[in-house]
Amino acid sequence: MKTNTNTTSLNKELVKELLAVSEAPCLSLYMPTHRTHPENLQNPVRFKNLIKELEASLLLKYSNAETQKHLEPLIELTSVEGFWNYTSRGLAVFSSPGFITAIDLTEAPEEMAIVADSFHTKPLQQLLQSTGRFHVLALSLHEVKLFEGNRHSLVEVELQSEIVEASVDALGEELNGNSLNEASPSGSFHFFQSNRNDESEVETEQYFREVSNSVHENYSKKSGLPLVLAALPEHHNLFQKVSKNPLLLADGIKFNPTALSSDKLAAMAWEIIEPEHLRKQEELVGRYHQAKANGLGSEEIKEIAVALVEGRVDTLIIEADRIIASRITNLVTGNVQNKDLSNPKVDDLLDDMSELAIRMGGHVTVLPAEQIPSESGIAAIYRY
Repeated sequence: MKTNTNTTSLNKELVKELLAVSEAPCLSLYMPTHRTHPENLQNPVRFKNLIKELEASLLLKYSNAETQKHLEPLIELTSVEGFWNYTSRGLAVFSSPGFITAIDLTEAPEEMAIVADSFHTKPLQQLLQSTGRFHVLALSLHEVKLFEGNRHSLVEVELQSEIVEASVDALGEELNGNSLNEASPSGSFHFFQSNRNDESEVETEQYFREVSNSVHENYSKKSGLPLVLAALPEHHNLFQKVSKNPLLLADGIKFNPTALSSDKLAAMAWEIIEPEHLRKQEELVGRYHQAKANGLGSEEIKEIAVALVEGRVDTLIIEADRIIASRITNLVTGNVQNKDLSNPKVDDLLDDMSELAIRMGGHVTVLPAEQIPSESGIAAIYRY
């Protein structure tokens, strides 16, 4: 069995792995979580309630013994001591025969428990989109922190050991005064320097380069999220000079990041992100309207289903919170039938269509209801 005994971070490769799983039943569970006491006492209770929902759905098709067998991996996973101590704002758990993984989410999802013949990944796809979400790298000569979030809040990301190791190599023992502090509980790293104040630009440049490369390889590449640098004004030009990260924005937060709260960082980063965020959304909606006027776009579900199975969909736009209890019953004709979502073979149609679009080489964007350019909850731009 492929098993992650602890939660893992969300990335594009993980979603592709989930899309490749096809052995039914596929159990998808989403729930908001709390990190601090006493609110975190709700986490196991909420999880058990969602397990009951999965159980009720499974019993529609499987015997009681088979149902308990399918639920057992989820229960064992979350029974590991300390499991609930490492969640951020949300949790997603996916399980099918021979496969189980838990994903720590930096944004609270809607509660959901679905049994189907494929995993429900639409919420993950929305979280992975660069529009509206971003990373903030809080950098000084003494400390490195990475945050992920949106305009409303940021959550500190636990840094991998590669970043601190690269930073120590770049700064050198003499510069650090042999005083590297261990990682804090949140995962940041602190560099306590000696009384030396004449650190050279060469050493600083190498330090910035190593941090930039490590963040790019371990976080930016996997997430695709834009990166905002928060650092002292005099550090921005040098960091921009050495960075090869294409997701690093030209503008940044020119303040000492250690003096800013995470909420303040989120607000300042959003001022930088918002213009590009709005431009991309307007551009996408404009592309759809133009395509539709040219006969290369549609909001009709059945038409889009046929185009999907024929591989004609270039871009699919779907509504984030709408659930349509239907399924594509024929992958040759694109025939769609309405079903009951409690049926263990039925997932949200929009989720299934987004997964099919990705498999056929298309692009998927998940938008809130007020930004969807259709009444059906879906819109497609065709290749031909």
